[in-house]
Amino acid sequence: MFFKKLYQFGDRLEDKVRGRLSHYPLIYAFIGGAGVIIFWRGIWHTVDFLMDIFSNNPIDGVAWWDGPISTLFGMVLLLMVGLFVSSFIGNEIVISGLKGEKKIVEKAEQEIKEEIEHEIDVDTEIQIEMKDIARRLEKIQRILENKK
Repeated sequence: MFFKKLYQFGDRLEDKVRGRLSHYPLIYAFIGGAGVIIFWRGIWHTVDFLMDIFSNNPIDGVAWWDGPISTLFGMVLLLMVGLFVSSFIGNEIVISGLKGEKKIVEKAEQEIKEEIEHEIDVDTEIQIEMKDIARRLEKIQRILENKK
């Protein structure tokens, strides 16, 4: 119950923040970039701290909480602006997963060729329609010129 309410709150907050920031793309990009950097800084510092512990190196004045807090702050920032998933996974991968498609590396060569051929067929159909529309426009222009 608590997690459901927390999720709904986060979802509404993300929608509001994205809605406002979408009007200011440079600020949106800056905040998104800063969020990614802060997130990865936290990961980096956490791993460095763990490596110091496991390699028995003395830890001089390093705050153990620096990395996890940076990671958490970066994650919250990216979640708020709606970039957490898309910045690490990418929209195309998420969409292909929702459609149930295979990754390109998993697709057989034949499947890829078929997709390309289908796209070429669609392009050819569009070109034929455009030529037909151009031919009709020429007829209309000739009719209008004759009526003058």
